[in-house]
Amino acid sequence: MPEVHNIPETPGTSEAAVVVDGFGLHGGAPVRVVVRRCDGPVRIGKDGLEARIDQFQTVSTERATTVEANGGALRIATVEHALAALAGLGIYEGLILVVAGPEMPLLDGGASVWCDAISRLAVAPTGPRLRVVREAEIAVGASRYELAPNGGTIDLEVCLELQDVRVNPVARWHGDKEDFRRRIAPARTFATAADIQDLARRGLARHVDPASVVVLAEDAIHSSGRPFSPDEPARHKLLDLMGDLYLRGGPPFGRIRALRPGHAASALAHELALNQGTLVPI
Repeated sequence: MPEVHNIPETPGTSEAAVVVDGFGLHGGAPVRVVVRRCDGPVRIGKDGLEARIDQFQTVSTERATTVEANGGALRIATVEHALAALAGLGIYEGLILVVAGPEMPLLDGGASVWCDAISRLAVAPTGPRLRVVREAEIAVGASRYELAPNGGTIDLEVCLELQDVRVNPVARWHGDKEDFRRRIAPARTFATAADIQDLARRGLARHVDPASVVVLAEDAIHSSGRPFSPDEPARHKLLDLMGDLYLRGGPPFGRIRALRPGHAASALAHELALNQGTLVPI
């Protein structure tokens, strides 16, 4: 089970931190992340190096999002759930996450543990760094992203294509932080039975708590710990999308509807929207 505990404030300073312990989803190695208050934009550090979120580049999207900075010297995998928590809570300044391990820990399979850890530090939320300024439709392979201005609000929607009548394919979020914590953050990672067998053959996904993953098998849906909700896969895909958008200052003010989103497609669509002037910095 994941563990979260505080580092007490140092007398005479404003330092405070929360330690998050768990295991990586893919490699199965133990991981520790120290989340600490600090001045300036949110940063991620590892092995004595650190970089601002906007300095990271997505370099791999195989089953998760892996990012690099500092010319590749700083590389961290499976960042999307932690970044989704930051996005959902509106935290763009005031924190650094220092990682000891090759990837972020899986924890509860969603973002609830990250939300609890971040909230303990009482960092003030701020607004997104981007805004949608014109309508556009961006296709990346089988994925499609529809963007439109929407005043000063956030409107994010995903629609899956699982061909599974047991799953409600649509989830939506309107930018409310408490709604994110209550409804989106608890949505767990999901996989098909074939995916799990493939990971096992490759020696991956060791030490994964069954309660943190929903397995969609042909004859049953396996959900340990708490009941499965039909829209949980869509809510988790929405969570993943939020984490991927956070790397460039999102989710933005405006409306984004993502059909069949994936890590690679979301990263490329976001870059195209920035290059085309559909998304602009605030």
